[in-house]
This record gives sequence, C-alpha cells and structure tokens, in this order.
Amino acid sequence: MATATAGDSLPAVALDGVGRAYGERVALREVSFTLARGATVAVFGANGAGKTTLLRILAGLLRPHAGSARVLGAELPREAYRARGRIGLLGHDPMLYRDLTVRENLRFHGRLHGVDETRAETLVAQVGLAARADDPVRTLSRGMTQRAAICRAVLHAPELLLLDEPLANLDPGGAAAVAPLIGRAAGPARVLISHAAEQGLAEADDVLGLREGRVALWAPAAQVGLSDVRGLYA
Repeated sequence: MATATAGDSLPAVALDGVGRAYGERVALREVSFTLARGATVAVFGANGAGKTTLLRILAGLLRPHAGSARVLGAELPREAYRARGRIGLLGHDPMLYRDLTVRENLRFHGRLHGVDETRAETLVAQVGLAARADDPVRTLSRGMTQRAAICRAVLHAPELLLLDEPLANLDPGGAAAVAPLIGRAAGPARVLISHAAEQGLAEADDVLGLREGRVALWAPAAQVGLSDVRGLYA
C-alpha cells in the first residue's frame, strides 16, 4: 500500500511548459497546469490532441522533451521511481496477462506492491467478477476485462489515478460497480480523459482542453459548458 511521504503537501501534478515530440511531430506544446491532491481534472480534446501522451508522461512512461513535470512531489523523469508505485494507470491496454486468470493477474500485481491477497479478493467481488476470477482473461468479454483492469489499477491504493476512458465497454451495471473505485468519491487525485462531455464535467473540479498539443482551455469545471467542450472537437 502507498505510504505518506515528505512530498504529500505538494500538488498531485504540477506541469510547467511541458512539451513532447515524436520525431518531427510535436504532440505537446508548453502544457502547464496544477492539480491539487484529491482533485480531478477532466481532459478533453480530439484524437491526436495529445491526451494519451500527457497521461504517459504523468505515468513516467515517456520523457518530456521540454519544461518541467512533478507528480506527487517527484520530478520527472529523474525521480519517476518515487512516484510510479503511487500511481494507478488505466489506459486502452488493460495491462493484464491474457493467459493468466483474473485472480492470478491481481495477485501477481499485488506482490509487486506488497499488497495482501485479500485486497484482490475484495475488489473482484466488488466489481462482480467473483464467478469468473479463475478464468483466463482471454475468455472474458470486453466489459469484464475492463472491470479486471480497474481492479489492477486501484489494487495498491494509488494516490493519483490516470484514467483514459475508464468506462469504455461498461454497461450501466458495470459502471455503477466500479464507481466507488475510480469515481469522484474514491479519494485519489484523478486525471480523467473522456469523450463524454457531460459525464466528464460532472466528475471534474477543473477542465483541461487540448488542441493540437496546446492548452486551449483551462478553467474550473463549474465555469465550463457543454458547448465549450464540444468546441474542442470542431
């Protein structure tokens, strides 16, 4: 489980002029924002706007090519090792071994973080996968796989959740089951990528809009309307 550190009084995320390129293609340009502990920023933008690149930088999986980035008090990439075990990442890849069962995947992930096996059992039951816990992930539906991936992302009680379309492939029952784990009341700070404008706004404290890698919108969620979000996709 995550433990308190000397940086706990610092913001969950602090970016200043962050940039990232893939060869000649610039994915992020001078992105700056601060996210408080326990707060949520919803990130909106069209495909190619830089949303996934942003999440991968925050997770310590990509190096920024410009600017400075701090996550949970750790400077990236130099101190990424200090933050990685305190972050929960849920991307398009469920990051589960397809030939292992749900239970085996979670127990393996739990051992990496020193988490007791009972935590995995509790989560599996909470998301309604107890009856399929001993089935290989490759036999699960997309919705069930997403629920298992959410269990993996929160297994170690992270202080920061990085969520890329977390409700993808989930029916209303599945979405309700995972809400206590990754929803607004879950507790950790969250960076939430969503194409569902109304839902994203309801979940957020702040809104970050990206267009062609630049910050096109940064405002409290209460001051952002659906038309503002939709304008990012125009």
